[in-house]
Amino acid sequence: MTTNTTSTTNTMSTMNTTHAPDTTPPAAITAAAIAGAETRPARTRLDFAKSAPKVFRALIGFDAAARTGLDPALVELIQIRASHLNHCAYCLHMHTNDARKAGESEDRLHMVAVWREARHFFTPKEQAALALTEAVTLVADAGVPDDVYARAATQFDDEELAHVLALILTINTWNRVALATGKIAGTDERKN
Repeated sequence: MTTNTTSTTNTMSTMNTTHAPDTTPPAAITAAAIAGAETRPARTRLDFAKSAPKVFRALIGFDAAARTGLDPALVELIQIRASHLNHCAYCLHMHTNDARKAGESEDRLHMVAVWREARHFFTPKEQAALALTEAVTLVADAGVPDDVYARAATQFDDEELAHVLALILTINTWNRVALATGKIAGTDERKN
């Protein structure tokens, strides 16, 4: 009987050791995975434009159509804000440079990320577009709230609002393409 108890205790002890739940916090796992990834050779990611040329051209066409009739400054503000939210350094670098070339001030560019606290830098129309950009970009968090949509609808006619929404959709797509294919900030690949 004593032998069985000892044997059972040893077996349970072994089971607990070999089948113990992983108590490593997710942050530590992530840090370890990242550290391991840094030592592996990087695989070059695909060139989306070359690998899916019809899709790429369609996206360029969608982007161009979305911009039609919109103020170029507003276009860049929308693209900059979505790129902030999506953490897309490639697109953020590109669109802040485009905004500067179009005459945008450094003050306004620095305030886009905190526009709610710096409303006086932006027109009511720009504020409505920035709020809608945030809601659509972060749609999984809370959908597009009625008040945000209604505010945008008071600032834009139906055609403009449709173009603003299309632009928000295109920049979110571009951000995802850039992030998924490993685009590097500062390497604007557009043909000018």
